[in-house]
Amino acid sequence: MGILSSFNIGVSGLSATGQGMGVVSDNIANAGTYGFKASRAEFQDMLSQSLKGIDGGDQIGSGVKLAHIKPMMTQGDVTRTDSITDLAINGNGFFKVEAPFGPGYTRDGSLHFNKEGFLVNSDGYKVVGYKSNEKGEVTNAIEPIKIGNTTIAAQATTEIKMNMNLDSRAEIKQFDINNPEDTSNFSHSVTVYDNVGTARLVTLYYNKTADNTWTYRAAIDGKDAAGGQPGTMVVMGEGSLVFNDKGVLQQENAGSSAFNFNKGAAPGQNIKFDWGKSITEGGEGLDAATQYGSSSTISRHTQDGSSAASLASMSFNDEGILTSVYDNGETRTLGQIAVAKFENNEGLFKVGKNLFKESRKSGEPAMGKPGQDGRGEVLSKSIELSNVDIASEFVNLMNSQRNFSANAKAIQTSDQMLQEVLNIKR
Repeated sequence: MGILSSFNIGVSGLSATGQGMGVVSDNIANAGTYGFKASRAEFQDMLSQSLKGIDGGDQIGSGVKLAHIKPMMTQGDVTRTDSITDLAINGNGFFKVEAPFGPGYTRDGSLHFNKEGFLVNSDGYKVVGYKSNEKGEVTNAIEPIKIGNTTIAAQATTEIKMNMNLDSRAEIKQFDINNPEDTSNFSHSVTVYDNVGTARLVTLYYNKTADNTWTYRAAIDGKDAAGGQPGTMVVMGEGSLVFNDKGVLQQENAGSSAFNFNKGAAPGQNIKFDWGKSITEGGEGLDAATQYGSSSTISRHTQDGSSAASLASMSFNDEGILTSVYDNGETRTLGQIAVAKFENNEGLFKVGKNLFKESRKSGEPAMGKPGQDGRGEVLSKSIELSNVDIASEFVNLMNSQRNFSANAKAIQTSDQMLQEVLNIKR
């Protein structure tokens, strides 16, 4: 080792420190990049010779080198946004996208839907998730998340459920369809839908025919009935309700039910009327229609039909499930975000555009649903910020600057010493 070797050592210091400065500069430059993970430069010394050979000791170094650039895969801060497609992973895991080079993985949840209805990132790469079936149940099939048909078909009413009380004190009346309001003990209306989604008003008339026994008739105005006359009610269904001495529903006797609507509706639409689980059906009458000594009233009714509808809005929940809401009030599940988990996140290979790809060191991705088996939760209307700590990076910047200056000074001093040697001959 001589003076000349000190030049090489100083140059290695300048080179390594400059590369370390590049790492710090990259961190600072990406402090505002969504989902960015900072890196740390790790240096190693280099040896040139040992003065005692294999016995060790008295070893002379030959400088420094940049050995590793370690990604810091810690959680970045999560901030709230107003975009329904902004998502953040709180915990371990990555979003999976279909990139030109193959599967890509990212923590950047700045997403949107493209013109084809696919959920994509800012570069247009499709985001992968679990698809749902026709019943709105999330399956285990993984594919790009997509909004399907933005309209849903009409659903004909097949069942009406009612929760009500009929007045046990009512007098027996003889029903006349030509004067239904005056000849019935109680009545109420329900909106139903035919097979093409047209809303129809069905009125149910109740008549007490004997103690604890009632007959119901479901009628529609003639303007909605096939061959009917406007203003004249047409009975389309009927049956009876039998109560016990305690006013509890003993049994339901379903009669005819064939609704023949006009204006293109299919004939003979069968609608089931359900007043709850009677004692005959194995119930206790606690959640069924009652006959108590109080005014007849209906507290609640529901029906399973709907009109055709268009997509009104969408939203992700905190399980990463995409739900669509239609203008008829119906909701459907369209899919669920998939989260990829690696054994070694630090082994992932950066490819730019906020993307990673798997490598031999990272291991293969294990796909799963948010919050399961160590995967982080997906937060809706949120986005993960960079995990760069600006204060720490400024400190690293100053350290790098001092190290660079010190190595430059070492070279300058070596140059002065060499100059003294050259001056000996003079």
